[in-house]
Amino acid sequence: MRAVKFTVDVDVQVPVADGTHLATNLWRPEVDEGTAFPTLLVRLPYGKDNVSLYGGAAFPNIFTLVEAGYAVAVQDCRGTYRSEGIFTPHLDDASDGADTVRWLTAQPWCNGAVGSYGASYVGFDQWQTASTGVEGLKAIAPAQSTADFYRAPWYSPGGAMSLECGFSWAALMSVAHADRELAAGRGTAEDLTAAAELMTRIPAALETTPLVDHPVIRKQLPWFITDVCGHPSRDKYWRDLAAIERVEEISTPALILGGWYDLFIGETVNAYTEMRRRGGSQEAREGQLLVIGPWAHSPGADLGAFPDRSFGAGASMQMAEVTQSHVRFFDRWLKGSETALDDQAPVRIFVMGRDEWRSEQEWPLPDTRYTDFYLGGGGRANTSGGDGVLSQEAPEASAQETYLYDPRRPVPTTGGNIIALSPEVYAGPADQSQVEEREDVLCFTTPVLEHEVEATGHVSLTLFVSSSAVDTDFTGKLVDVHPDGRAINLCEGIQRARYRESLAEPEFMRPGEIYELTLDLCVTSNVFLPGHRIRLEVSSSNFPRYDRNSNSGGTIAEERLEDMVPALNHIHHGPSHPSRLTLPLIERGTRRAGGSS
Repeated sequence: MRAVKFTVDVDVQVPVADGTHLATNLWRPEVDEGTAFPTLLVRLPYGKDNVSLYGGAAFPNIFTLVEAGYAVAVQDCRGTYRSEGIFTPHLDDASDGADTVRWLTAQPWCNGAVGSYGASYVGFDQWQTASTGVEGLKAIAPAQSTADFYRAPWYSPGGAMSLECGFSWAALMSVAHADRELAAGRGTAEDLTAAAELMTRIPAALETTPLVDHPVIRKQLPWFITDVCGHPSRDKYWRDLAAIERVEEISTPALILGGWYDLFIGETVNAYTEMRRRGGSQEAREGQLLVIGPWAHSPGADLGAFPDRSFGAGASMQMAEVTQSHVRFFDRWLKGSETALDDQAPVRIFVMGRDEWRSEQEWPLPDTRYTDFYLGGGGRANTSGGDGVLSQEAPEASAQETYLYDPRRPVPTTGGNIIALSPEVYAGPADQSQVEEREDVLCFTTPVLEHEVEATGHVSLTLFVSSSAVDTDFTGKLVDVHPDGRAINLCEGIQRARYRESLAEPEFMRPGEIYELTLDLCVTSNVFLPGHRIRLEVSSSNFPRYDRNSNSGGTIAEERLEDMVPALNHIHHGPSHPSRLTLPLIERGTRRAGGSS
């Protein structure tokens, strides 16, 4: 029997500034009459009656939060489920969130202190609301989320579209939209059937060219065509939506959760570091907490167990642990409990390889030594059986690697940082051995390691490249090669050549000219154990994780398969072209076995 009784008010209509009403469920402890509570807000486009809100690992248990003395408000975003209006992702979330916070703080049962929590899009909304500086919002807890929608989830730090994620999510939302339209008498049963069928055929649908011509998406979700595909550069549209552009206005401490294989992990970490550096108050700067586990974004990927790699029982994201960490966090910032977080380090990470949790005081880690591993070999690095080498010693001889990138036959995505809504694919660590058999995949590998090598932090790749095309892509992937031959991916990235200087102002290449590119390979924490090898994969596609570059210089989302042309791409390495992988090595001897406290 629960210690605290509660009341639930369903479909409370919360008005926002333009007169739209947002349907909200309100949970309140049933205690002494007249008692006011700190209140937690969850705003989402997936339906406020979704059962995962009350028992999913990424969300705290709502019953426990109420028992801990919090009122909880769960609200359908504008234009979704029972809320009025038209849903366009991100467009109204900042103002609607701020208006809802103002409404909550005006209620007699709210003590004026509001927090917010939730994962994925629910986290987007928190960053948007916090960026308004609305009075009363005291703390947020975004999980597996982003404060920059261009860099994730729609595009990437290198300018390529995150096709698998963006299209899959749009397909998911098309089902909800078609169902809503049918219930309102504006849609048809055929529309709903077509949207539902699309969800079962996502891998095939991702092959659609031009992307903007997909009939279900075009009819059900025109914003995907106009707002996402229509803005391939990080222009004013994306900058205006990015909460990270207004980080100085965010004065809320944040409990930030992420996963090494989550598609948002780069921006999860970026939000933490930017808030620590530029947050709008001392409390905000000092009140950031970061927790990263070996998790992905796909359903069930919070257990830390994947087909090709398991991280042990301690890697699971347990709902009870998530709930208690949220209670302590909100007790500190909404109830003023000075000791609630005394045992919580600012940074808590799962170190893969050793497969253990470790507490840290800073990010990046203070004992990081950024170390270059140079690409070398005789120019035949194609496939894992080639002669590509990776070494801390700079090569004395120059060489050129060559491969044909044909966008009609792209390198297939295998695991990695994808959303994986389709049962045919899965996210996370996966054996890359089959991918590495392709002639258009270059492999550069160290000798077998005699000692542990820990890489924890931001990974980058510098390449000297040339191409027969005016625009093409270059990809990089960091891989841990196990003694049994498994080649397990750790982190990855892509650079669209036209965005090599600026995400906002594309510039084409001159065929044959050599350019220096820097690829953001995101972040990881992994100990390469003795007997393992460190490998770098280089290619020009990772499809459908990213959209395939047509190599023509056209607007990629508008191009047909027949518009695509092959590109002969080259990687140059040696004394005059020092192509290199830069790893964030942690000095041995500064870390005791079993991790730091």
